[in-house]
Amino acid sequence: MGTLLRPGPAASPISIASSSAHAVAGGGRAGSSRHRVSVAAFRSPSPQVLATRWRRRSDTAVRSDVVAGGAAAAAAGDSTQALSDLQVASRVRGVCFYLVTAVAAIVLFVAMVVVHPLVLLFDRYRGRAQHYIAKIWATLTISMFYKLEVEGMENLPLNSSPAVYVANHQSFLDIYTLLTLGRCFKFISKTSIFMFPIIGWAMYLLGVIPLRRMDSRSQLDCLKRCVDLVGKGASVFFFPEGTRSRDGKLGVFKRGAFSVATKTGAPVIPITLIGTGKLMPSGMEGILNSGSVKVIIHRPIQGNNAETLCSETRNVIADTILLHGYGVH
Repeated sequence: MGTLLRPGPAASPISIASSSAHAVAGGGRAGSSRHRVSVAAFRSPSPQVLATRWRRRSDTAVRSDVVAGGAAAAAAGDSTQALSDLQVASRVRGVCFYLVTAVAAIVLFVAMVVVHPLVLLFDRYRGRAQHYIAKIWATLTISMFYKLEVEGMENLPLNSSPAVYVANHQSFLDIYTLLTLGRCFKFISKTSIFMFPIIGWAMYLLGVIPLRRMDSRSQLDCLKRCVDLVGKGASVFFFPEGTRSRDGKLGVFKRGAFSVATKTGAPVIPITLIGTGKLMPSGMEGILNSGSVKVIIHRPIQGNNAETLCSETRNVIADTILLHGYGVH
């Protein structure tokens, strides 16, 4: 007969469940170890650990801010230094400009005095010899400090043909620039300029017309003299804005120049000056920045109505100024 097998003791349900759970969790010792690491990763760090991490992050942020602030300060310092160097260079250039123009004016003023009697005898109203000397003076002065480009020379009438020249006014350099054109036009200048030694005397020899701006009688006398000069074969030059532009934008034109043109039948020659205001801005005559200047001479305009002439001339100059990136009021 076969041997009767006696069943062993039954496994405890708790043990089986525990073993099953242990096996499912990782299957052996290695699996159990991995399980413990993953659980630890999800545990909340202690307050001490959080505080340490916060201090480290704060220190890093502070160091980053310090580095960024230092870099910004260095960049600002470099920019300030560069600006300071540029201002110094402009002031030095301005001093040199006035030294050159003063020396040249003294020498050439002597030449003006010498030829003046001949001018009074043979060329009283145009004064071609005096204007030729003034052209030499202006050319010698500006050739050392900025480049000059002239466009439209073919639109200039001959010196023997009287005309009314008008231009926008940006800078003290406008007079120097215009004298290089070699035309015998009479400028209008405020009376205080005539008090300057050498320059004022030279203006008198050139036949520059004095004007007291706030005096209506002086303004009327100035216009009458301009009409008389044009009638005798000379040319006159006006800045219709009346003063230099402080912001570089073209201002409103006054009608005085155009009244002279309509009364005499002379053509109006519009001229646009580009760049003089950047080199020596109005109110900052002690400096001279580097750069170039462009003069654009437009075709003559004629008409019988002063207001129409004024509008047409201003539009021509305004369009050119806008084309070169400047503003208009």
